Amino acid sequence: METRAPQGLLLLLLFLPPLPPRGASAGSLHSPGLSECFQVNGADYRGHQNRTGPRGAGRPCLFWDQTQQHSYSSASDPQGRWGLGPHNFCRNPDGDVQPWCYVAETEEGIYWRYCDIPTCHMPGYLGCFVDSGAPPALSGPSGTSTKLTVQVCLRFCRMKGYQLAGVEAGYACFCGSESDLDRGRPAPATDCDQICFGHPGQLCGGDGRLGIYEVSVGSCQGNWTAPQGVIYSPDFPDEYGPDRNCSWALSPPGAALELTFRLFELADPRDRLELRDAASGSLLRAFDGARPPPPGPLLLRAAALLLSFRSDARGHAQGFALTYRGLQDAADDRAPQGSAQTPAASPDWANVSCSPRPGAPEAATGARVFSTVTAVSVLLLLLLSLLRLLRRRSCLLAPGKGPPALGPSRGPGRSWAVWYRRPRGVALPCPPGDPQAEVLAASYRPLSASSQSSLRSLISAL
Repeated sequence: METRAPQGLLLLLLFLPPLPPRGASAGSLHSPGLSECFQVNGADYRGHQNRTGPRGAGRPCLFWDQTQQHSYSSASDPQGRWGLGPHNFCRNPDGDVQPWCYVAETEEGIYWRYCDIPTCHMPGYLGCFVDSGAPPALSGPSGTSTKLTVQVCLRFCRMKGYQLAGVEAGYACFCGSESDLDRGRPAPATDCDQICFGHPGQLCGGDGRLGIYEVSVGSCQGNWTAPQGVIYSPDFPDEYGPDRNCSWALSPPGAALELTFRLFELADPRDRLELRDAASGSLLRAFDGARPPPPGPLLLRAAALLLSFRSDARGHAQGFALTYRGLQDAADDRAPQGSAQTPAASPDWANVSCSPRPGAPEAATGARVFSTVTAVSVLLLLLLSLLRLLRRRSCLLAPGKGPPALGPSRGPGRSWAVWYRRPRGVALPCPPGDPQAEVLAASYRPLSASSQSSLRSLISAL
């Protein structure tokens, strides 16, 4: 179905304050815990789908360590930055519009396919819907732009005071409310396959298909009261711009908060995100381009937070995406305030006492005395054997690494040396000029000079 005619020019009203969305419930991003992606193009997908279709459908993917003939393979990603490795899971290493994988080449010469991953849609994206034009899928104002991106459309509808924004055919934007979704007809996710005219790494609906988002995505301010949700940096999924000064009030039900950063990329140390206690105004944590947040959940004993973000005059980066949830009881926060992770519980054996049981002190004491006497006896025998061996001017050879040396080292006085070689050590009599010792020692490597000196001191003490 062709895109219906635009009703007006899409304006980029960057400096006008946004109107409150009509009937919007703040923080209503849907089911953030079910999503495996927080970037609009799924570049952060690290799931395990290994076919081009969901639930076993589609073509099987090739393993990334078997695609050296192509541009992307596990060899081209040695640090794992793109998530490639000895597996065949869908990934997006080149910043394409969605995850993909290599497939066995067809007769038409097709050797890769996009992956349809139901769980890889960023929170705030509501899905792909049919737009027949009669009636329109979204009933609010609309416009077109040859520089359309997802955030351009979101900003347009947010400033118009609507809850939803829909992108279509790569260049058209439509606004609507939640009531429009009640009569909307979902379409397969793969139908929304048109690249945005203003961003080659984003999808903007399809032919007669609307990709619908909540306008709270990438907003510069808001009051978030839902039990859980997602907060994105300003202008997300586009990069945040320079001189941004944004704040979000976060007060879900509960006595404490848990935050998890899913993405964090700031341009430099002058771009800063602060977390403050909303009641006292005290600074709890601060992060910037040089000091990112720690991995894992961030647990805070605060019923409400004020998040503020500022970028400098040169700021341009992807930004951040964080999920939050309210904790019903502050006791659920098992870590110190502002800590990144809850330490794991100590295993049972870590708390075992070494004290004898009250019922059997004599048996425990006798066992300890016997063990001590045995250990001391064995140690004395070993020392006596070592002393006797050294008095016979023997060479000690112990296991180690490295290429062989040319011969034993000798110093003044006693003629002895310590050598090592894998896999085991040996000891042999070492009189001066003994050819047998010279030949055997030639295949070993001596200890370092410092080790030889330390051992000489020990022997002298004996």
